[in-house]
Amino acid sequence: MNPPARPVRARGLGLEFEGTTGALNAITDVPGVEVGHVTLISGDGPLTVGSGPVRTGVTAILPRGREAVSVPCAAGTFSLNGNGELTGRTWIDESGQFQTPILLTNSHAVGACHTGADRWMQRTVPPAANRWMLPVVGETWDGYLNDINGGHVTPDVAEQALDAAAPGPVAEGSVGGGTGMNCYEFKGGVGTSSRTVEIRGARYTVGVYLQANFGAREELVLGGFPFGRRTAVPCPIATEPWLEADDGRTAVAPGAGSVIGVAATDAPLLPQQCAALARRIPLGLARTGTSGSHFSGDIFLGFSTANAGALRSDMGGRRESPLDRLDFLPWGDIDPIYRAVVQAAEEAVANVLVAADDMVGRDGHTSYALPHAEIEAALRVRRS
Repeated sequence: MNPPARPVRARGLGLEFEGTTGALNAITDVPGVEVGHVTLISGDGPLTVGSGPVRTGVTAILPRGREAVSVPCAAGTFSLNGNGELTGRTWIDESGQFQTPILLTNSHAVGACHTGADRWMQRTVPPAANRWMLPVVGETWDGYLNDINGGHVTPDVAEQALDAAAPGPVAEGSVGGGTGMNCYEFKGGVGTSSRTVEIRGARYTVGVYLQANFGAREELVLGGFPFGRRTAVPCPIATEPWLEADDGRTAVAPGAGSVIGVAATDAPLLPQQCAALARRIPLGLARTGTSGSHFSGDIFLGFSTANAGALRSDMGGRRESPLDRLDFLPWGDIDPIYRAVVQAAEEAVANVLVAADDMVGRDGHTSYALPHAEIEAALRVRRS
């Protein structure tokens, strides 16, 4: 089971967002989507590679739940800035679909999670696993707080996150793959939001999930308020390494960092339309201030859970018909879905920041959480 989401989310501080949310305001509002986490926190003090301190983890997303994990979803990807990794992208872009779990973790644990996904698929759906798999694994860098070279995320940890995947409320902030992440030089992590839309009498749900490790403090805008330039909270954060200083310490470029974003919907879409959803996630991030850094890996995946059974790659397997078919929204009707993605992505960033707590990691490095009281005070002044 997922741990319960923190009782205070962005709306709980008085921040306002456009659109109508689903019941949970989470990616799990999309029917079938399940999320699980494993969070690894241990040790304090100086970094000893292999021993810690450890501030990392894994997040797992099952697009159709464990009961239909190998059933393809129409999908597409987009890279706003390519200093990062999302495995399986080339096959998604080639075939317009994927049929594996999604795992999110730290930059140096991609291989372990890839192996863990292979093992988990072999254990849970051996017929599909025996054919061929290309798991989807995304990463952002947590080396400011975490012993990133210590090998603490293992294939077993990835399997545990997949086993933990469930529907319902989703924990946010410093959990799972987001445990050691920073966002706008505050404590970051993972976060989610959803929207419902009506198109020609049919109601659809759109959910966005982010692993957020990006942005310069001065860029941050919340609810239209330039909060990053006004806060009194110290800013000692390093989100992504980019060079070695002369004294051997790691220096960073302000605003450097990464984000992996996933947009899910039950609306029937073509693969090209799923890619168009992925391209809209950065528009929601831009509402929170980021301009996208050269030293950032900003990579996005969009998928649809409609048309179950279509888009299979059976390599000669038997079919009832020699042709494949799928329904899709006309391109002229898709704008409400686009707006939903943008709205949910903006709110997901705020939910990441609101959910996170202060964290001290390796070598005493400290990442301070977004101060709730300052947000509430700024909103009071703005509305007075």
